Amino acid sequence: MDATSRDRDSEGRARNARPRDGLGRPLPYGAPGVERQPEQVPRTPDETVREAQRLLDAGMPFHAHEVFEDAWKSGPSSERELWRGLAQLAVGLTHAARGNATGGARLLRRGASALAAFRDARPHGIAVDALLDWAGELAHRVETGEGGTVPGGRARPAEPVDAAGEAPRLRSGSR
Repeated sequence: MDATSRDRDSEGRARNARPRDGLGRPLPYGAPGVERQPEQVPRTPDETVREAQRLLDAGMPFHAHEVFEDAWKSGPSSERELWRGLAQLAVGLTHAARGNATGGARLLRRGASALAAFRDARPHGIAVDALLDWAGELAHRVETGEGGTVPGGRARPAEPVDAAGEAPRLRSGSR
């Protein structure tokens, strides 16, 4: 593909066709990549949670974010913040797994803020309170680093986290 042309889908919309790795990073054209999540798939809330959990458990939070994004964009307006917050948590984990501590912490906190209104409701069985705790703890850990300080007293950036090992439980007791 030359620099002047753009990837397009069947309807002519711009779509990057480059393959991606398990964390959603673009790979060179022709490289083997991870199959992308199909977009605009209608799912029930239960199907959304199950599919996103499967992807999170597989260490693919970027792909889980796409599942949440479908629910966010197609669901009832009363649940948009729920799905948007879950998508932001997944993107926060993606950034933390890529080694972007600042972006990871910021998105984990933004997602938790969006979810806070649902704390007592447990919509669709989602353990919002546990997710809020998880997001806060992981944001703190990736932001401050666990390796002490660098010269000048600044916190040493955290190493990239293991996306599968850090995957949150969307529902209590599910695995």
